[in-house]
Amino acid sequence: QVQLAESGGGSVQAGGSLRLSCVVSGYSSSDYYCMAWFRQAPGKEREGIASIESDGTANYADSVKGRFTISKDDAKSILYLQMNSLKVEDTATYYCAAEIRGCLGWVPPPSDFGYWGQGTQVTVSS
Repeated sequence: QVQLAESGGGSVQAGGSLRLSCVVSGYSSSDYYCMAWFRQAPGKEREGIASIESDGTANYADSVKGRFTISKDDAKSILYLQMNSLKVEDTATYYCAAEIRGCLGWVPPPSDFGYWGQGTQVTVSS
């Protein structure tokens, strides 16, 4: 059973940075997988913002491209999201997700992922 656990959320002023981490357990490193970060603000749909393939190829939503970086440490089984130049509109609960399939060159919709973390809150103030 694949399990994911996020950490690293918090409060930061606009223009600041945060790094989220997601510890992944219960999968084989030989699996071909897609891992991703999503976020959901109150009253809004869950939005996919970044994904990463097994080979390290990354994909980004336009809303975060150039500001956020997704990466992974396979040895430690940790997925990261480095968030720079944060904006007030980045305020949301952030989730990591995984599925044993390829990302296919984009950030797949939430329905494509079967494994989710519990979420971590990010609040950006002006």
